[in-house]
Amino acid sequence: MPLAFALRQEAATLYGLPVGESVDKHINLVKLCVGAERVEDLLLWQQTPRAHGPDGLPRHVTRMWPKRGEELLNGGSLYWVFKGLILARQRLLRLDEVLGGDGITRCALVLDPEVHRTESVPRRPFQGWRYLKPEDSPADLAEARQHEDTLPPELSAALAEIGVR
Repeated sequence: MPLAFALRQEAATLYGLPVGESVDKHINLVKLCVGAERVEDLLLWQQTPRAHGPDGLPRHVTRMWPKRGEELLNGGSLYWVFKGLILARQRLLRLDEVLGGDGITRCALVLDPEVHRTESVPRRPFQGWRYLKPEDSPADLAEARQHEDTLPPELSAALAEIGVR
């Protein structure tokens, strides 16, 4: 059996896909940006060496390994929730295996360094991460709006609640 096929078969098994099935769609993740109140807080955190992997790319280490990894890496993004609102996203580049200080294997979500601001969409609190369908994902803000000052979270939430983004 060729090595490439064996690796594909192993990946298909790992991600719960039937062998030979191609992935022609993508899925996103949504996660609370714990400890951050604004997108600027995330940007500051990702400038620190602790937020980067050995390759210098930003990453977020999570305990659980996504079963739908192939779909995530087919154009998916990680959408960040700040104080109850999705406000930004980063494209997922790859999933790396990381060994924690406690000896437990974890998943590093390796991210594109570019953070895209999105329309404000309310999101209730949850633990860990959740899958987010593309049709349920907020649109990116127009390039001209990427550098605008962010509205206070309470105002963004109120506007999103009445459908004004």
